[in-house]
Amino acid sequence: MPDLLAQDQEWSAAMRAALAGDGAAYQRLLAALAPYLRNLCRKACARAGLSASEAEDAVQETLLAIHLKRHTWDSSQPLTPWLSAIARNKVIDMMRRRGRRAETDIADFENVLAAPPEAEHVERELERQDALRLLDQLSGKQREAIQAVSIRGESLRDAAKNLGVTEGALRVSVHRGLKALAELYQKLSD
Repeated sequence: MPDLLAQDQEWSAAMRAALAGDGAAYQRLLAALAPYLRNLCRKACARAGLSASEAEDAVQETLLAIHLKRHTWDSSQPLTPWLSAIARNKVIDMMRRRGRRAETDIADFENVLAAPPEAEHVERELERQDALRLLDQLSGKQREAIQAVSIRGESLRDAAKNLGVTEGALRVSVHRGLKALAELYQKLSD
């Protein structure tokens, strides 16, 4: 699989640049990751009996998790296993929210990074506060949609009902909100 290795090296370099403050590299990385994550999530959702729309929701949640947790990636390690673990966990979270049991082979966890040491707790809290400040800059609909689906973990159906919108409108709000968050982050990084 030399193509996957080369791709991982390219993505890892882009993530290192993004973590060093290169907003353009980060935006290019997220655009490049979307098709890869979409393929991963579609396959995982199909195996779990989840719909294609749920796969797209898993992609959006994965992208948001990557954004919020990017500081936890060990830059000396390949990026692809870290991405795959996040995507897998988001699909499992979706299954749990729907009351399905997920069974995962423990061999899948060999590439999962250890929890960061307690000394990094303050840094994680600062990152969380930055993310919340960015989230506060979104329009009310987008902010509520992302909070309901990505932060509180509500199903699309429940979130749409609670917010008084259709599932399609909620999906659009989440997608637009994530795009706006990426743009806000880039402005912050510039």
